[in-house]
Amino acid sequence: MSNSENIYKLDGTVPLGQAIPFGLQHVLAMFVSNITPIIILAGVVGIDGGLSARLVQNAMIIAGIGTLIQLYPVWKIGSRLPIVMGISFTFLSLAIAIGTSQGMGTLMGAVIIGGIVEGLLGLFAKYWIKIISPIVAATVVIAIGFSLLTVGANSFAGGQGADDFGSAQNWIVGSVTLLACLGFQVFTKGYLRSISVLCGLVIGYIVALCMGMVDFSGLSGCGFVSLPKFLPFKPEFHLGAILSVVAIFLVSATETIGDTSALCSSALGRPIEQKELQGSIACDGFISTIAGICGCTPITSFSQNVGLAAMTKVVNRFAIGTGAIIMVVAGLFPAVGVVLTTIPQAVLGGCTIMMFGSILFAGFGMIAKCGFGQRNMIIASLSLSIGLGFTQATGMFDIFSDTIKSVFADNCVAVVFLLAVILNLILPKEKED
Repeated sequence: MSNSENIYKLDGTVPLGQAIPFGLQHVLAMFVSNITPIIILAGVVGIDGGLSARLVQNAMIIAGIGTLIQLYPVWKIGSRLPIVMGISFTFLSLAIAIGTSQGMGTLMGAVIIGGIVEGLLGLFAKYWIKIISPIVAATVVIAIGFSLLTVGANSFAGGQGADDFGSAQNWIVGSVTLLACLGFQVFTKGYLRSISVLCGLVIGYIVALCMGMVDFSGLSGCGFVSLPKFLPFKPEFHLGAILSVVAIFLVSATETIGDTSALCSSALGRPIEQKELQGSIACDGFISTIAGICGCTPITSFSQNVGLAAMTKVVNRFAIGTGAIIMVVAGLFPAVGVVLTTIPQAVLGGCTIMMFGSILFAGFGMIAKCGFGQRNMIIASLSLSIGLGFTQATGMFDIFSDTIKSVFADNCVAVVFLLAVILNLILPKEKED
């Protein structure tokens, strides 16, 4: 029986008229972040508009399916918690590197295998979870933020390789979008603040439309309904790319651990249970394999939705599930995907600059919670200085094999993660202040 009070409880149904707005709120909070990695990747790699629109469709469907499985687990896959899933920014810099140098087929093959690896690791998380301490997770989150800053800046300027890169109109549109996002974040409350990025995107899009920067030619001949396109790229399996992606899947697992733990603590007011943690990571992995089959990069839990649940205390699985269903249904209409791909890179850059900066801020906050003892200082400072510094020095890894270079040479997050884990294992505990 429906009861409106159930909106603040994990289980139970609520009136559909109330469930849909709350579900939509979660969709709107993550919508931009979900489609942006695919749009940026397609623009950098050079995927044509028609296929790019199909990939956006697939991303929406995958996000909806992943969220539903988190809410209503299949066997041990899924946490049974109000976690909203979407395409991860964590893999974006590596995906661009692999996609441009080795092709999308190689990237998808690595995503498919990497997802299986993370899924299995999730099912057996109790055997390894202790090696990823809070200081390791915090250091990795900071590295992710730094690695994405250049991506955001390139989008702000119009997209890497664009003929009008750094033009005045891109500066204007990017700046308006950024200021709009900032305005909604600072001067509004509640619901509007939670969708400040989406509001900024809408304003930036309108400005770009008035400036003649939006091209709707792709809508001609667009069908009404379209099923997901499976295997848009033929998977190819290369060890170097697979190892690179698996390394980032381990990083993604640390983010999922943090998101799931934060959700239980802030929104449910209790510690996380081991089966919830295992199910959450397993869902990340196995659904990412499905994402790879559909031509998308991996999926993960979305931190902004954790924050939304903590703020509103709306944790009802049925309500959030209505949002997931809306995502799946929207993904079946090609026109939606085509319209989303018309968003100019400068608009996306204006949105993502703030989002990427917030990742850095979250990492700094995690460091503060860990404490500033000598041991933590060594782990964070050495991992970041080597990981960020060495990967910026051209030719630094030339003495190593191609496999090693493909994993580490252009991937600061993988270097930081590996060093942080090793230092966390070998440094004596008594070094802690």
